Amino acid sequence: MPKLSPRDIRRKIQGIKNTRRITNAMKVVSAAKLRRAQELLYSSRPYSDKLYELVRDLIAHIDRETLPLLKEKEERKIDLILVTADRGLAGAFNSNIIREAEKFLEERRDKKVSLILIGRKGYQYFSKRNYPIVKGYDEVFRKEVNFGIAREVSEIVRERFVGEEVDAVYLMNNEMITRASYKPITRKFLPFELPEGGSREDYSVYNFEVEEEDFIKRILNLYLNYQLYRAMVESNAAEHFARMVAMDNATKNADDLVKQWTLIFNKARQESITLELIDIVGAAEAMK
Repeated sequence: MPKLSPRDIRRKIQGIKNTRRITNAMKVVSAAKLRRAQELLYSSRPYSDKLYELVRDLIAHIDRETLPLLKEKEERKIDLILVTADRGLAGAFNSNIIREAEKFLEERRDKKVSLILIGRKGYQYFSKRNYPIVKGYDEVFRKEVNFGIAREVSEIVRERFVGEEVDAVYLMNNEMITRASYKPITRKFLPFELPEGGSREDYSVYNFEVEEEDFIKRILNLYLNYQLYRAMVESNAAEHFARMVAMDNATKNADDLVKQWTLIFNKARQESITLELIDIVGAAEAMK
């Protein structure tokens, strides 16, 4: 590496300071978006949980074979719904979930697995590789989370499952575990599974004043739509958190670099001054 002049070092320090201003601004923006995303997330969770309890109680007391969405089959053909972000600069947010998806595909390499990709990063990655893609969506999280996309994807997988094009559907997304942590989660989307170890006696019994089968179909469709929407809301909140942390780390690294290069600049300037003094003294001695 060629030795830099004090002027070059000063320019480098200014460039790092400019980058620091950008990363700090992005951290502030992500923090504001995170607050809004978490408000939406924590307001949607109670409804989602109650909807799950209702569906669980309803199907615990019926014959699963009477409803196409509840039929359990041997898993030969699988759909994986993968939720990623539209943008980068969020640390390992996208790379971790994509790595989990590749692990999922590798574990089921003896089966036919097709992908439904929500988010530009996942679509960009898998579209360049030899994976079957049913549908891909980008520009999903630019503004508010789009419930229309959740409804559309839910309709696609329902039709494929009922039409026996697939035997099971899985959903993978980043999920907020606490306010300051998240991790990739994989759950079965279709068919609906009851918790392990439960029995019919553990779940509530409902009396119907309408056609029972039609009511359960409607509730199942609503549940699947909202389950997918919640996965997108969870991913959106986790993305803003990951980006805020990444930009905070980048800002701190820029501060450290400014300090390091300031020391280098001071040392280079001292060396320059010393050399100039030596030249002056040498010239004075030569004139005697």
